[in-house]
Amino acid sequence: MTDITNITKAKIGNGTSLYDFACVFWDYSLEDWSTDGCSKGNASDGLLRCFCNHTTNFAALWSFRENYEYAEALDAISIVGLSFSILGLVVTIIHHVKENFHRNSRERKNNKNSKTALLCIYVSLLAFIITFLSGVGNSSRQNDAQTNNKNNTIPESDEHVEPDAGSCTAVAALLHFFLLATFMWNAVYGTQLVLLVRTVSRGLPPYWSKLSLTVGWGVPAIVVAITLGATYRVDNPLGYRQEEFCWLAALDKDKQFHFGKPMFGGFLLPVSLILIYNIVLLVLASLTTCRTDPTLRSTRQSSLTRKFLVSFSLAVLLGLSWTLGYLVLVTRGHAHLVFSIIFCLCTTTQGFQIFILFTARTPTFRATVSRSVQYVSSISIRFSSKTYSLTKNSGRTDSSESYRAWNDPADTQTFEMKRQ
Repeated sequence: MTDITNITKAKIGNGTSLYDFACVFWDYSLEDWSTDGCSKGNASDGLLRCFCNHTTNFAALWSFRENYEYAEALDAISIVGLSFSILGLVVTIIHHVKENFHRNSRERKNNKNSKTALLCIYVSLLAFIITFLSGVGNSSRQNDAQTNNKNNTIPESDEHVEPDAGSCTAVAALLHFFLLATFMWNAVYGTQLVLLVRTVSRGLPPYWSKLSLTVGWGVPAIVVAITLGATYRVDNPLGYRQEEFCWLAALDKDKQFHFGKPMFGGFLLPVSLILIYNIVLLVLASLTTCRTDPTLRSTRQSSLTRKFLVSFSLAVLLGLSWTLGYLVLVTRGHAHLVFSIIFCLCTTTQGFQIFILFTARTPTFRATVSRSVQYVSSISIRFSSKTYSLTKNSGRTDSSESYRAWNDPADTQTFEMKRQ
């Protein structure tokens, strides 16, 4: 029996492409589509070619996939800012650990909670930046997946989503956790600072250490676990993360922000609550810090400068610059561009700002740098020499000249040139 050829033009929507198709006919006995006696040809030109050895109701069933525009490499501002932050945070952590190690046991006990909270902030922020730089770009792209299987099998669904390779989802989960942990530890540190500043006569509760560790690391882990469990599936990882880059899913099929996506419930909402709480903490701490002290002997200008630096440093540590991100989300046009640039500059350099405000300005760090500079400048480089002596005799007058060449000091040679 001669094959019957059916050619159909695949009509795919904008932003999508053909992934696979099957040549089928309607089997009345099964009351379903069947591929028996049918085969398919090449569809590289967008034409679906079907060959069947019988006559009946023919059709072509196909599946499509979205054509993703993957994020380009990070721009220069982000790379430079994050690199400075990594350097600043590494130096800050080393100095923080070294300084805390040399304190006596009583000082370590009194400052244990404060030092622990600061160290956790530094470590979580550093881990987030390193993970972001090394893995935010999706290395396993769907557009590179093999298409148009030669086997004439009916696609499982109209839209094809590549099964998760694992690496991009892992990066998204780590970024989610470390960034939430940074904000949470900011809130923990601000809370204990306000408690100590506003209740000078009393210390922190005895259970504060365990409570802070549970809240600082436990709450972000719970949020990430709930978000993953509710939205992630191996056969459809895009319920949890984006495909263009390794971060939480935020947009629907129409490329509009969707409040049911993990970006809102798993990140924007909890971070919003933490930032509001941190702003309240900053106001309380600033009111206490700016309270007039009658015993203060410094000039008014220096006092105001010191108080401003204290409040500004606390604002940087509490991550309040991230509030600009919400302005980026709600603005359009020129304002959107301006807020995007300011947000990028402030957030990418947050680690370096922490280094300047909390490490570089401390007397112990200055003393360490001063000792290092003195040690380097005190190192003398010893040069070796070789001496050459040229002697000439002219009548009764003898004269000699010496030349020194840098070489081995133990190796000295004398050359004499005599003129009769």
